[in-house]
Amino acid sequence: PHDWYRNNPIARYEGHYASVFYSHFAALGVNVTVEDASHHGKVDMTVDFAGHLYLFEFKVVEQLPEGSALEQIKAKGYADKYRAQGKPIHLIGVEFSRERRQIVAFEVENVHC
Repeated sequence: PHDWYRNNPIARYEGHYASVFYSHFAALGVNVTVEDASHHGKVDMTVDFAGHLYLFEFKVVEQLPEGSALEQIKAKGYADKYRAQGKPIHLIGVEFSRERRQIVAFEVENVHC
């Protein structure tokens, strides 16, 4: 989506990492929605696979994990619009180090409908 690339050197921002995740899921033929809008904002990516929903939020941090990716999913209620579907929902926060350019945190929380 346009928001991933607008006015920034993509390799330094979350859009770069979101694009990598998206390309892998899309190549597998999985149902992927990017910049999935809700009343409170947009979760970076939603994956609907095998009767489960996976909501991803990506963040680039300086060096150390901050827990902000998973916290944003919960604080903004991104899962709320899916609760009535009755599918298991998995919230996934992924943080990348700006300096090291690798994953420094990968947090998962399961939501009960």
